[in-house]
Amino acid sequence: MEYIYAALLLHHAGKPVTEESVKAVLSAAGIAVDEVRAKALVASLEGVDIAEAISKAAVAAPAAAPAAAAPAAAAPKAEAAAKKEEHKKEEEEESGMAGLGALFG
Repeated sequence: MEYIYAALLLHHAGKPVTEESVKAVLSAAGIAVDEVRAKALVASLEGVDIAEAISKAAVAAPAAAPAAAAPAAAAPKAEAAAKKEEHKKEEEEESGMAGLGALFG
C-alpha cells in the first residue's frame, strides 16, 4: 500500500513516477524498500493516466452509498418489533400469566 501512496504523492507533486523516485519517497518515510515491488509498481503504471484513474475511482465510490442505506431502513422495523414485544410483556404481567408463561417458553 505504501508503494501506491508514494506514487500518488509523486503524481500530486508533479514529479515523474520512476523507480528511483518511489524508492526515494519510501526511504524518506523510513520504509525499507523492496526493489522488486518498486519496479513492479512502476511497470504497472506505465501508460496509465493517474489523474484519469483517480477521477474514475472518485465517481465510482458514491455508488456504494445506497447499499449502506439499506440497514438504516430496517431500523424502524426493528423498533416496531421491540415495542410490540414490550407491549406483549406488559399484557402478560397485567394478566398474571407472566410467571406461568415463563415455565413453558
